[in-house]
Amino acid sequence: MNEFFQVWLKIFQNIIFRYAFISGSAYLVFYVVLKNRFLSRKIQVKFPQWNRMKIDILYSLQTIIIFAGIATIVLWGLREHTNMYASISDRGILYYVLTFPLMFLIHDTYFYWMHRFMHLPFIFKRVHLIHHKSTNPTPWTSYSFHFLESILEAAIIPIIAFTLPVHKSALILFLLLQFIYNVYGHLGFELYPGNFHKTFIGKWINTSVAHNMHHKYFTGNYGLYFLFWDRLMGTLNPGYDDTYQYTTKKKAVPRELVNN
Repeated sequence: MNEFFQVWLKIFQNIIFRYAFISGSAYLVFYVVLKNRFLSRKIQVKFPQWNRMKIDILYSLQTIIIFAGIATIVLWGLREHTNMYASISDRGILYYVLTFPLMFLIHDTYFYWMHRFMHLPFIFKRVHLIHHKSTNPTPWTSYSFHFLESILEAAIIPIIAFTLPVHKSALILFLLLQFIYNVYGHLGFELYPGNFHKTFIGKWINTSVAHNMHHKYFTGNYGLYFLFWDRLMGTLNPGYDDTYQYTTKKKAVPRELVNN
């Protein structure tokens, strides 16, 4: 048990540093230092209140505790029973690289259907509503979950580890990359260029606009990285294209509309 706690503590420290550094840096850049410079890319004109962000941070701390626990169980306690392999040379560098798009596709599919499940009225009111309290999300919202949702979110770790032969370093790097994209999704600003949503690739990529609309309207746009499932299942918000176009083309934001 003592060894388990030591491993958990190390993973907990890594995750909380990642959350503080990545979410904190994004917040500092877009909400403080370069706030005025990026105003024209703000998806919702008004800025959220700090009290809401403090609540997001507290829920995120709970999530990090749970994520660290599940990661410790999988990567340390049950590692010999997983499909994780020891040396990159066992399967070659090409396979190592290909595991990344596979992990993103697996995660996006799992997330889409798990996310739709959490929008069932009974589940939404008791679990997912915590995350949706932030109708105007910020980087701090990325890990703001009810504890049951935290478990469902972290379930991607055993799902990948027990199904896809994957190197431990690839899984860890994937979890870092997915969190960075998660922060972008909750950023509140759109970073992709104008008309990206209409390009051959861009029409399949989930954007900050798409996820921000999900927080604002509580329906549609259930994907994480991609829009494959939303387009296939007809759950893409019908106003997505217009909202993206407006967000990336507007020249300025009236200062009197900005709530500081």
